[in-house]
Amino acid sequence: MTDPDPLWIALRLVIVVLSLVAVILGVRAAVSRRFPMAWVRGTRLTASRRSEPVRAGGGVALVGASLLIQQAPFLIPVPFAVGAALFAVALLLLMTAAGWFVLL
Repeated sequence: MTDPDPLWIALRLVIVVLSLVAVILGVRAAVSRRFPMAWVRGTRLTASRRSEPVRAGGGVALVGASLLIQQAPFLIPVPFAVGAALFAVALLLLMTAAGWFVLL
């Protein structure tokens, strides 16, 4: 943990937990090919949107993975080159998620 401020450390840990939840929920939706009931009730999905759980789940999982990889260099001591490479991978995953959502 490179930040001396406990507020930033807590914020980064919250981002890590939320991104792990996003990865788990996204993979679950994509693999089971069903939306979780909370998503269906909370967003009032139309009939055409209910048939797209792989697209939405894959996008959520990719964005969650991107956030998780982006926060790794701040929580784990790594050399600068590794941190820069992880940031590049996070950006690549984010662009893949955007492309995944647009193309499918």
